[in-house]
Amino acid sequence: MRVPVLTVLGAQEPLRESAAAQQASRRPDIPLSATIVPRGIDLDADFPAVPVGTGVAREMSLFSLRPENSSRFIVRGFVDVADPAEVPVFVDGAPVFSDPKIAPFITCGGDPAVGSDADVKQHLKVAALAARGLDGDQVAVAIMDTGINLPHLTTRLGAVPRFDVTNSWRGPNNPTAPGAHPIDHGTMCAFDALIAAPKATLLDYPMLSSELPGGAFSGQTLSVAVQAYAALIAFWAVAYAPGGAPRYKALVVNNSWGMFHPSWDFPAGHPGRYLDNPAHPFAGLVSVLARAGADILFAACNCGTECPSGRCQGRTTETIMGASAYEDVLTLAGCDIKDLRVGYSSQGPSIRGMYRQKPDVTAYTHFLGSQAFGPAAPDTGTSAACPVAAGCVAALRTKLSPTQVPPANLFAQLRVTARAVGKPGWNGDYGHGIIDPNAAAQSLGV
Repeated sequence: MRVPVLTVLGAQEPLRESAAAQQASRRPDIPLSATIVPRGIDLDADFPAVPVGTGVAREMSLFSLRPENSSRFIVRGFVDVADPAEVPVFVDGAPVFSDPKIAPFITCGGDPAVGSDADVKQHLKVAALAARGLDGDQVAVAIMDTGINLPHLTTRLGAVPRFDVTNSWRGPNNPTAPGAHPIDHGTMCAFDALIAAPKATLLDYPMLSSELPGGAFSGQTLSVAVQAYAALIAFWAVAYAPGGAPRYKALVVNNSWGMFHPSWDFPAGHPGRYLDNPAHPFAGLVSVLARAGADILFAACNCGTECPSGRCQGRTTETIMGASAYEDVLTLAGCDIKDLRVGYSSQGPSIRGMYRQKPDVTAYTHFLGSQAFGPAAPDTGTSAACPVAAGCVAALRTKLSPTQVPPANLFAQLRVTARAVGKPGWNGDYGHGIIDPNAAAQSLGV
């Protein structure tokens, strides 16, 4: 069988040129005849090379990830094996990492909505945030999802939201213009992010609708996320360059996607696996963006004990996996407007090998809001909780720059000021409690 994989190669001129061409919107194909490729990996020449500095997560920086400065590059390819358990750890000296399936986190669509976005606004004290001047003005919110439908958002909001076409990302082989995608999961996320931060500027990153040649389609594998994050890093390196006039005060990154089951990845024990491996190349990209001041949020997953998605295959423990279990990100569980945890919200601790105390906090979901899936369909899943929280972060960033309060510090304040459910401290159902952006604002002095 033919298995898609990622590997990291040393710098070569064809890889530098491919990465530079991708950033400059030129054809980024890798010329196979001029590239030294490990024997045993069929290189996907249509996948642009992604610079990763030295390839060691904590050594990466925005500077080292420029194509001309990087000494290592992620490339995509395929290995042929009789069984997934036979995927090698190295091929001709090159490490082999998984390129697993990923999907949006949405479930329990048959259950009626509990309340509406107006109720969510009330619970989050959005009016109080606005009185503090915390509305997301000049803060960019990247929606890493299926794409945004701007006309639908405009209809639901009653006004055209702020939208940055120039700095949005089309994705590989995606002919659809930013903001013109079908009404779907990404439109729901965009709507929910604007509940607490109505003046934030949306960036459209349709990584779950992008197609990669050679086998990855409909955003089904992590490699599309690798490309999307590489593009976002390149944008942020320019938008928030030290010493320059920043285009935005801050960047908030919403990720309502992930993995539902370990069978989507390499077998347990493979060192190139994604779901329980902090050394996977994608972890490095997330880490460098977080350390460069971006606030990155991930949904926990929808494999809660009471109402797991069918894609969980009955597995309801250690279901917070992959990037959702990175220490650098804020991971969201979901509750309804009655402060009751929704039954599909994945519970901690997260998968072994990763940061265990996930989720971090809980945000609202399963309310009538975007109507992206129909007039009576709720915004649901931890998919909705994540952008609700992203909007809270964007609101706080209106007056708190990443240099003043780095993402790790801001997330720590959100954990400390969350409304505890049950005993104070962390628990596997709610994390540290239900997000309270107004309490965080007061604590931070804004």
